[in-house]
Amino acid sequence: MKNKKIQMSRMWKYFVDATAEIIEEEGIDNVTIRKVADKAGYNSATIYNYFSEISHLIFFASMKFLNPYTVDVTTYMDKGKTPIEKYLLAWDCFVQHSFEKPHIFHTVFIMDLGEFPEKLIQDYYEIYPSDLIKIPDDLKTLLFERNMTKRGRSILEHALREDFIKEENVDAINELTILVWQGMLTNILNNRRNYDIEEAKKITMNYITDIVNNATVFDMPSRSMTKTVE
Repeated sequence: MKNKKIQMSRMWKYFVDATAEIIEEEGIDNVTIRKVADKAGYNSATIYNYFSEISHLIFFASMKFLNPYTVDVTTYMDKGKTPIEKYLLAWDCFVQHSFEKPHIFHTVFIMDLGEFPEKLIQDYYEIYPSDLIKIPDDLKTLLFERNMTKRGRSILEHALREDFIKEENVDAINELTILVWQGMLTNILNNRRNYDIEEAKKITMNYITDIVNNATVFDMPSRSMTKTVE
């Protein structure tokens, strides 16, 4: 049983790593089962013994490109003194990385993966546990959550417990901030606006900061959390 699990893990890595190479070389839209099989040195049919559909394979490969974000988010949030500051800094980090790699973040957080997408994240970290080495335990739970609504609310609940926001504002803050990010990410993916990354980030964080400031119990310094951590 143990040897079978090791073999499965090894094969799983072959295909995920091959997919990641194709994404890096040709872009995520050019991934095909045939290309992955050829690069990994196996036939296409073998891939389906380990992955039920190509979207899962692309998802796992995309997770490999998420590592710079998962490392940076801890550094960003550590700069915050209050839950609200940490929430805004978490968004600042997420916006920066997602706009730099919009296709990757769309795949990981938005693309339809069928049932039980959170199970896919668990499977990924079981195969690549080293991706979690530098992540504090209190953030690991957040990283295992793919659902954007649940991710955002988990941080806002800290602010709620410390009376920085009211219960009736939590869902509104969460939904509006996610919609702002999704809207700008869609613009970037579809080339609807001629924003560069920094301009897109500034606009997005201005909206997110205003949404949060307008719903907090205490006045927060306007735009203070939108500066990128050096």
